Amino acid sequence: MGALIAFIILIVVVLIILVSCIKIVPQAHALVVERLGGYLATWGVGLHFKVPFLDRVAKKVILKEQVVDFPPQPVITKDNVTMQIDTVVYFQITDPKLFTYGVENPIMAIENLTATTLRNIIGDLELDETLTSRETINTKMRASLDVATDPWGIKVNRVELKNIIPPKAIQDAMEKQMKAERERREAVTRAEGEKKSTILVAEGKKESAILEAEAEKQAAILRAEAKKEATMREAEGQAQAILKIQQANADGLRFLKEADPDANVLQLKSIEAFAKAADGKATKIIIPSEIQGIAGLAKSVVEVAKED
Repeated sequence: MGALIAFIILIVVVLIILVSCIKIVPQAHALVVERLGGYLATWGVGLHFKVPFLDRVAKKVILKEQVVDFPPQPVITKDNVTMQIDTVVYFQITDPKLFTYGVENPIMAIENLTATTLRNIIGDLELDETLTSRETINTKMRASLDVATDPWGIKVNRVELKNIIPPKAIQDAMEKQMKAERERREAVTRAEGEKKSTILVAEGKKESAILEAEAEKQAAILRAEAKKEATMREAEGQAQAILKIQQANADGLRFLKEADPDANVLQLKSIEAFAKAADGKATKIIIPSEIQGIAGLAKSVVEVAKED
């Protein structure tokens, strides 16, 4: 009975050992396996079996891109200004073997390397360049870190300066400068608005003056046209009156001719005509000799003078 129990226990232990030797590697992971303390292989995705008591998994490696946010580091610029800069590094393990055996603590090594590289780059820049050249600094740091971490099986994909914190005095000066710049922009914007308003008012006055001048022009044209029309109508009326007078005179002569008057009637009409002519202003009238004897006239020449 005791032997049976011991056999069962042995079977269970063997099964446990066999199960523990079966390894399944998930996606984006890798296992570095050693045999008797030496590097054996790097297992990728899939099912693997290690030899009991001889093989062991030295390191589990994540092959996905990883992000490390390092705390602020003090750096000194070329013009001797001390500031605090914290960085974010995006890296990926490309060689699990080198990552396992290349450096003792890869993350700490990257942090120290980042701080050193940052100090070297910022040391060649002045304060203004540091504040305005983030992209340049990021590119230089990525290139330097990528070369330095290549023997560790690490590829640095991107480096970002998260914050650049200058000294308090410089921050105050920058805030004052930014405030002055905002006030200047506000003044420029206000001046532009006033300028546009003045231009709009001037344009309105100009348009109004043009419209008034155009209206006056049209009114003058209409007045001239009306005067012209009145003059033409007056002239036409006078012409028609003259025409009617002439027509009447012609009709009178024609009627007189058709009536065939005697000499006495003609002389009487002549006297009436001369009488009408004498009704005018200072006029001298000479009566022909043929009518000297009519109506008791004593003189042959009658002068009629009539002053205004």
